[in-house]
Amino acid sequence: MIRTTLLACALSASPLFAQDDLLGLLGEEETGPVYTNASFKTTRVINGHSLENTAHGVLDFKISHRFGLLNQGIKNFYGLDEAEMRIGLDYGLTDRLMIGIGRSGYQKTVDGFAKYKILKQCDSGCEMPITLAVVAGTSIATLQQQDLPWYRPDITDYFTHRISHSMQVIIGRKFNESITLQLNPGVVHRNLVAGTDDPNDVIHISGAGRIKLTKRVAINAEYFYVLPGQLDDVYKNSLSMGFDIETGGHVFQLHFTNSTGMFERAFITETQGTWGDGAIRYGFNISRVFTLHNPKKKPD
Repeated sequence: MIRTTLLACALSASPLFAQDDLLGLLGEEETGPVYTNASFKTTRVINGHSLENTAHGVLDFKISHRFGLLNQGIKNFYGLDEAEMRIGLDYGLTDRLMIGIGRSGYQKTVDGFAKYKILKQCDSGCEMPITLAVVAGTSIATLQQQDLPWYRPDITDYFTHRISHSMQVIIGRKFNESITLQLNPGVVHRNLVAGTDDPNDVIHISGAGRIKLTKRVAINAEYFYVLPGQLDDVYKNSLSMGFDIETGGHVFQLHFTNSTGMFERAFITETQGTWGDGAIRYGFNISRVFTLHNPKKKPD
C-alpha cells in the first residue's frame, strides 16, 4: 500500500519522469546487453573513420581545415596563409547505420559514405569483446581534367573517370576508460590512374588509437600503411596525431598531419608530405551534433 502511494505521488508531482525512473521506483530494471560507448569522442579519429557511429536521429555537422606546410616558414606564416576545407553532414539512420556526405575544396570533390556496425562491444549482458564495422564510400572530383593528378591527355574525360570508391573494415576494442585501439584494413578503387601500369585498386592495412587524458581531452593517432609497389614513390603513408577537446555539444580536434585531402582516395593514395622534412600541416575538425529525431528505445 505504501509503495503504491509513493508511486502515485511521484507521478502527480512530476509528469516528466522517464521510463527508467519509473522502473527504478518499482524496483525493476530493463534487461538486455549494455554496450560500450565513448570509445572515441567522435566518428572520426582524424582523417579516417573511428569505430563510433552517430546515434539514431542525430545529425553531426562537421567543418574540417588543413592548412599549408609548416616548412614553408614565416613567408607563408607556417602554412596558416592557406587552407583546404571540407564541410560534411553525417546522420544516424539507426544506432548501427549512419550515412554522410561532404564537399571538399581539394579537387572540388563531393564524397559520401555509409557505415554499419555488425558487432558491438559489450560491457555487460553479452560476451562480445570487440566492435566490428564496415564503411563504404564514394568520391567524385569536379575539378577540370587537366588539373587532376591522374590527367592523361590521350584519354577522353569521361565522368566515370572522376569517381573512386573505398571499402574498409574497422575492428576495435575499448580496453579501459583510457585506451582504445582499432585496425581498419581496406581498399581504395580508382577508376582512372595516371600510369598505364598503376593498379586501380590500392590495398592498405591501417590502424588508430586513443589515450584519454581527462574527461574532456584525449590524444588520437592514426596511420594508413599502403602495401608496397602500389603507388609512385612520390606518395607517402598518411600519419596524423593530435588532441580531441570536448566542450558541451562540440568536439574540437586539433592535429598535425602530412595529408591534405580529407576523404579516402586523397589521404590514402595521394599524400605527399613527409614528417621528417617538416612537410606536415596543422589542421582541425569541429563537430557539432543536433538531435533531429528522438526515437523510442527499441530492442537492439
